Amino acid sequence: MQMQTVKSKKLIIIPAYNESESILKTIEMVKKAAPDYDYIVINDCSKDNTREILVRSKVPYIDLPINLGIGGAVQTGYKYAADNGYQIAVQIDGDGQHDPGYLKAMEKAMADKGLDMVIGSRFIENEGFQSSRLRRLGISFFSRLIRLCTGHTITDPTSGLRMAGKKAIDLFTVNYPKDYPEPETVVFAIIQGCRIGEVPVVMNERQGGVSSINPAKSIYYMVKVSLAILMARFSMK
Repeated sequence: MQMQTVKSKKLIIIPAYNESESILKTIEMVKKAAPDYDYIVINDCSKDNTREILVRSKVPYIDLPINLGIGGAVQTGYKYAADNGYQIAVQIDGDGQHDPGYLKAMEKAMADKGLDMVIGSRFIENEGFQSSRLRRLGISFFSRLIRLCTGHTITDPTSGLRMAGKKAIDLFTVNYPKDYPEPETVVFAIIQGCRIGEVPVVMNERQGGVSSINPAKSIYYMVKVSLAILMARFSMK
């Protein structure tokens, strides 16, 4: 575990599982586009040499002893943010898909609109990498399900590019789904009274590694997340 001296009130959380091909490129993007942010990599028990790269490059990181999945890794980052007094925490994937150059626009939207969470959406302006047709259908399904359950329209509920304010940070330290958490956390945050907005972003294709969602897992993903959203909705008081 290699930590850092807290210099900012803003933190970038970079979950990483087997991201040796892209993690340093991602960090360079962060350092160039968001120099006013601290950052921490959450190494989710990678099986490749991600950890060795982080150590060699003196990157601040937390090394998880077992694989917790994307939800556990991101929640670890939120707990680190809460413990160290950060007022803003941003999720950015370690595979290079997310452009930290959009953080200023996300911050502005958060401040101007009084939001607790801001999501970077590919589908407001429909530019850049749009994912596969099958995934777009799934995203559209979740968007409609969330609107049905909460009355809120979120165009890109599976986006992992997210900015959380203090209220959302504190919520996520207590409750965060283990796997495929993005749509479920949107519903949870809305139920808990968080104000959520979106800003248009352009995303890149993966810069390396392999997605955790393959065709064999897609059915499980759809069923699991849909049930979780419905359970969250009907458990509201």
